[in-house]
Amino acid sequence: MTGSPPSALRPQHPSPRSLRGLAEAFGLEVRGEIADLEVTGAALASGQVQGGDLYVGVPGRHAHGADFAAAAAENGAVAILTDSDGAARAAAAAPELPVLVTPDARAALGAVAAWIHRTDEQSATLYAVTGTNGKTSVVYLIYGLLRQLGLGAGLTSTAERRIGDEAVTSGLTTPEASELHALLARAAEVDVRGFGVEVSAQALTRHRVDGLVFDVAGFTNLTHDHLDDYSSMEEYYEAKRELFTPERARRGVVTVDSEWGRRLVGESRIPVTTLTTLPDVEADWRVTVIDETAAATTFRVDAPDGRALTTSVPLIGWYMAANAALAIAMLVEGGIDLDRIAQAVERDDGIPAYIPGRVERVSGDRGPLVFIDYGHTPDAFLQTLRALRPLVPGRVIMLFGADGDRDTTKRAEMGAIAARGADIVVVTDFHPRTEDPAAIRAQLIAGARAAAPDRELHEVPDPREALRRAISLAGQGDVILYAGPGHEDYHEVNGVKLPYSARDDARQALRDAGWPA
Repeated sequence: MTGSPPSALRPQHPSPRSLRGLAEAFGLEVRGEIADLEVTGAALASGQVQGGDLYVGVPGRHAHGADFAAAAAENGAVAILTDSDGAARAAAAAPELPVLVTPDARAALGAVAAWIHRTDEQSATLYAVTGTNGKTSVVYLIYGLLRQLGLGAGLTSTAERRIGDEAVTSGLTTPEASELHALLARAAEVDVRGFGVEVSAQALTRHRVDGLVFDVAGFTNLTHDHLDDYSSMEEYYEAKRELFTPERARRGVVTVDSEWGRRLVGESRIPVTTLTTLPDVEADWRVTVIDETAAATTFRVDAPDGRALTTSVPLIGWYMAANAALAIAMLVEGGIDLDRIAQAVERDDGIPAYIPGRVERVSGDRGPLVFIDYGHTPDAFLQTLRALRPLVPGRVIMLFGADGDRDTTKRAEMGAIAARGADIVVVTDFHPRTEDPAAIRAQLIAGARAAAPDRELHEVPDPREALRRAISLAGQGDVILYAGPGHEDYHEVNGVKLPYSARDDARQALRDAGWPA
């Protein structure tokens, strides 16, 4: 519970609320004197507490948050919200701090943060995007389209939290409820009209989006991932499905290219419209890719009412066209007319989207094409390799590793897909965390060898050396896909986050090799 999470975007002019009013609104047991106290925010980490905050102490993996009540008090907390066990711990750690008691402080946090920040009084249209792959891209595309339309926009994603041009780095795919509601309160101060939220399965099962009802929920796909957190794909799906309930969202847009999407349509408890890229699947919205180059993907979107628009995104792959179409359909469901969107993208000759670390090109106009990507699932590998293959006359070189202390069941498949789809495979370390990195590499290599025994394969543990090995093997007309690190700026080993940006390193490695970046 200690430590300094990434900086959060908070309201600059919070409106204080009575702590007694909070206790009465939620039927909380009060221990200590709160008569004249006011609260302006909430924090789940003692190191993130600011003056006037309610500190929320919850049980953690190694300690109870209430044990850090003294640090929270020192940072300016006016009271602590916790469970009965935490109340006793808080009394011992910081006896001067009043305590509000609830059976489950984490479950209460979303509604409490919403009350403190008056989130339900805000007028921004809220867009939620869930699925395995593509969430970040859709959120950024919604943000980009809103800005094209001249509307104040904000987002929260795996990469960053952003309100207009103000941004901070993300710590979680979806922030904790305390941070999320503060973020929305800050957005209201600067008249944000639309806000996109990347919603992970963990966000739904761990109460991170509690206290919100989204105006539009979007679904991209469901593929193998997070089976370290969920016992099966069925349980993983059920976590995602929760977003499509009246308690979470008012209406939805579901991509039905997969069986999971088609099933979701039948099981959704809110009205949904459907979208597909497949010619033989029935859907309300249809996406057709017209052209793919290393610089852009051009596509047509046909709407349910017969209208259509043709545009492009400066991103590679049919799936980026699908992501952009989902963003367009969600905006229309949120009340923006399709003709208005069509006029904006025609005026600007496409959607000027920038998505950090998502098949991001870092190479120049000569030499091999080099893309840095955040993809770390078998399906992400498969789709990106398929998208890259037609774009170059030469070889495809794939560099990747696998997360330590995460889903181990996908590693062999990741190696197999890389070996089948690339001409040369380079396996390296990627956030081994507390696992033996050699053992992780061995699982990836075993999958690759089983799938393509004769594939050229290099094992280079250090990611900097591995990147330079890949570039040394490449020439004009070849492409290098460095999958995994994406936008991240660290390499985690034994609990320590070592500074490392794959994007910056790739640019330097290209220059060192005599290629522009």
